[in-house]
Amino acid sequence: TFRPIKAQLEEKAVIQQQQLWCVAKNNAEDSALQQALDWACGPGGASCGPIQNGGPCYDPNDLIDMASYAFNDYCLKHGMSEETCNFSNTAALTALDPSHGKCKYASSIFTAANSTTPSTAGVIPGSEDLNETSQFAATEVRTLALLNLLLAIVILTITDENW
Repeated sequence: TFRPIKAQLEEKAVIQQQQLWCVAKNNAEDSALQQALDWACGPGGASCGPIQNGGPCYDPNDLIDMASYAFNDYCLKHGMSEETCNFSNTAALTALDPSHGKCKYASSIFTAANSTTPSTAGVIPGSEDLNETSQFAATEVRTLALLNLLLAIVILTITDENW
């Protein structure tokens, strides 16, 4: 049976997705990390129940892990981006799932067709000092977004020419 080229292209067009999490940097100073965690769970509005005493992510001996949970929750609510995942340069984006045991981190699915608009309220800009892994992940996400955008333009161009 005959199917329009547009339908065939739409079936074959695959938008690659990238899961991202916002985590605390392992080289962040404890005092800066604690201050950022307090902000995220207070004025920032992150849901910090799971990192409270008795919660599945509570570990008073692991400030990095507890801050990571709060930072990630904040970014899920305000848009997962380098700007929102900064927390005075104590956090960075990663493509590595930080979940462990019963402590599960929700991820942000980033696609070219469904990117989020970041909110930077209360977050100090300036994530220039991201560690190498985070820089790679951020570059990878931008590259995937650009490739998906180019693919969409090609599909639309071909579709318009065939109508």
